[in-house]
Amino acid sequence: MSSSRTGFVPNTAPHLCSYPRYWAECFGPAPYLPTSREEMDRLGWDSCDVIIVTGDAYVDHPSFGMAVIGRTLEAQGFRVGIIDQPDWQSAEPFKALGQPNLYFGITAGNMDSMINRYTAERRRRSDDAYSPDNQGDRRPDRATLVYSHRCREAYSDVPIVIGGIEASLRRIAHYDYWSDKVRRSVLIDAKADMLLYGNAERALVELTHRLSRGEPIARIQDIRGTVYLTNALPPTELNSVGEPWAEIGSTSLDTPGTVDLLPNPYEVDGSIDTAKTGPAAVATQPATDESSASPNQSRVVQFQPRTLAGVARERSVIRLPSYDAVRKDPALYAHSSRILHAETNPGNARALVQAHGSRDIWLNPPPLPLTTDEMDSVFDLPYARLPHPKYEGRKIPAWEMIRYSVNIMRGCFGGCTFCSITEHEGRIIQSRSETSILNEIEQIRDKTPGFTGVISDLGGPTANMYRLACKDPKIEAACRRPACVYPDICSNLNTDHAPLVELYRKAREIPGIKKILIASGVRYDLAVESPEYVEELVTHHVGGYLKIAPEHTEEGPLSLMMKPGIGTYNRFKTLFDRFSKKAGKEQYLIPYFIAAHPGTTDLDMVNLALWLKANGYRADQVQNFYPSPMATATAMYHSGKNPLSRIKRDDAEIPVAKGGRQRRLHKALLRYHDPDNWPIIRQSLKDLGLANLIGYSKQSLVPPNQPGTPRVTGPRKPAGNRAFQTRHTAADRPSRPAPKRSDRPPGKKRKPPRTRKGTR
Repeated sequence: MSSSRTGFVPNTAPHLCSYPRYWAECFGPAPYLPTSREEMDRLGWDSCDVIIVTGDAYVDHPSFGMAVIGRTLEAQGFRVGIIDQPDWQSAEPFKALGQPNLYFGITAGNMDSMINRYTAERRRRSDDAYSPDNQGDRRPDRATLVYSHRCREAYSDVPIVIGGIEASLRRIAHYDYWSDKVRRSVLIDAKADMLLYGNAERALVELTHRLSRGEPIARIQDIRGTVYLTNALPPTELNSVGEPWAEIGSTSLDTPGTVDLLPNPYEVDGSIDTAKTGPAAVATQPATDESSASPNQSRVVQFQPRTLAGVARERSVIRLPSYDAVRKDPALYAHSSRILHAETNPGNARALVQAHGSRDIWLNPPPLPLTTDEMDSVFDLPYARLPHPKYEGRKIPAWEMIRYSVNIMRGCFGGCTFCSITEHEGRIIQSRSETSILNEIEQIRDKTPGFTGVISDLGGPTANMYRLACKDPKIEAACRRPACVYPDICSNLNTDHAPLVELYRKAREIPGIKKILIASGVRYDLAVESPEYVEELVTHHVGGYLKIAPEHTEEGPLSLMMKPGIGTYNRFKTLFDRFSKKAGKEQYLIPYFIAAHPGTTDLDMVNLALWLKANGYRADQVQNFYPSPMATATAMYHSGKNPLSRIKRDDAEIPVAKGGRQRRLHKALLRYHDPDNWPIIRQSLKDLGLANLIGYSKQSLVPPNQPGTPRVTGPRKPAGNRAFQTRHTAADRPSRPAPKRSDRPPGKKRKPPRTRKGTR
């Protein structure tokens, strides 16, 4: 992405570095953003302009959100303090730095707090990689809510702005896996003043400057990437073209079934004016407080479908079905998810609105991506690149993992339905310049303790999307495809890996750099388009193993994941093996697979297990599908519908593994070689009519007996006074290599066949 690119016509945004600096810039950058009053005193500060509250330990490194946001605001001249992992049992820890002059910025951390604290099976984790010494229970469940409430309790009149990945992925009514219900927007439950979603540097810089000029936060409604509560449409002057807003019912864009024969999707609590159901009605009643409405006078919000021709997107807003509607109706939930994901391209996205009781959640279009120059300005800030000194002697695993790695880009246009990267970072790739990346490698070499000359990663959400973009910015701005690589790679997508190959070569030439590894996942369907890249990667940047994510082998689940077929993986493996052999290296691919993804049947998992066995893969760590908030696959999991196509109520539901036993089975099939999993696999194979896969042959998936149980291969025959001989295969001992003959006892040599005397 060129540094001269400023966004998508007609949308533009000021450069991050173009704002006049706030007066407090005279204090200069801090060695570390202060976490105590003592540190503030040493810096000469009497107060903080912004205080960031985070669920992670404070690491002053560009891979940690609180550091990026804090340093970005510091560069604008603001004094920023950090309250990291506070004790949430009272409001006192939230007063540690005093009252902020402008606002509290709340984030749960680099992970959603529920995903951080619970496994895919809803079991409490005992560790936390973002805490000192990997200590668990350093943050509460739903940390954004808890921190916001405590800040409000501490200083009731200070604005609260929430952000980070937890808030970003919960910005509208969303299915919550841990409570198994649809929850309201986190903005409502947190009682915050504003929510920022996505990578929020651009929005936060503008918001902070406007607040510093005395503008009330309640009046700031026109910043991209923000969500706020409202009782009415924004004033006309907030519209970029100065015309009244056109409100469009989402069902007029994508009708979920026969709307006029179904409950009104915009009805709030169940009572409907049957003469005006469906989207073919105009909003005729003012909003009322549902808590005071009688059963016969409930609020009904109805809308006339509008002709899109002639209506500028800049003055149109799409009304999603209300929170109460999607809470009660899974089909409407899937429909809302489909509409939301259709409005994610910053070049053409429209604002969204969703009723929550008597008020509306208003979502402005996504933020414009940062230019290369802006990306450099964010990553070139004076980070200490270390944990705060107060953690001296204590290890923070998340930092240990990335301390020698470099983030070279943001975003992902892959569109995998189980992943939330696109919903958070966007699908437009934002790349740093070569100069900025190479300078950071030199900083790691010169400043990071313990550096031995090995860079652990040059990557990001994916390893090989650096500088990849649509060939025509106008096409990119108009595109509404959810993915650029599914079902096939778009003909308008530039797949040239030459800039990345050149970056690798220049990085290797830096004095003091012995090795550069690539730890980010490689998008192999893109890599096969550039054999030169694969050769460069395999020859110089693989440390024996390379992780890859085909996710599945069967067409059914792959189509709902929006992932390429296993044939593309085989093409990549062929290149990988060829170039490894050419380089004289013994290297291996480590494929990752997901169990229990929506659309996956028991038979699909059996076929995947057979593929794994046929290819000699024995997975040590496997993962069941984890329904993260807002992901398209999560809408599938909750609703049984497929949001990748128009939602119809009479469509057959897609298979979803929700029961504990079925999820255990799918996970067990990925570890077909583990004897602990054989009983559940055997029973499943019998239920599927596949008992022929139980046995000791090469075609079998599992043996009929557990380890140590005698195996009888046929009718018993007399053997004199000797005990009947039993045989066991290597399948009983997964740690040992299988013999060439599956029916030969291990450790015994094959006897030559008997022949007539004197002949062989």
